[in-house]
Amino acid sequence: MDSQQIGALIRRLRLERGMTQKQLADALFVTPKTVSKWECGVSQT
Repeated sequence: MDSQQIGALIRRLRLERGMTQKQLADALFVTPKTVSKWECGVSQT
């Protein structure tokens, strides 16, 4: 699975749960920008 596929999975699961990027970020103790990068396949951390 490459980073873009992982990002798409994160986005799909987040949306299925009705969460915003900010809500997911708060739950994971990261910034919304980090979630955005994950979903775009930019960041692997």
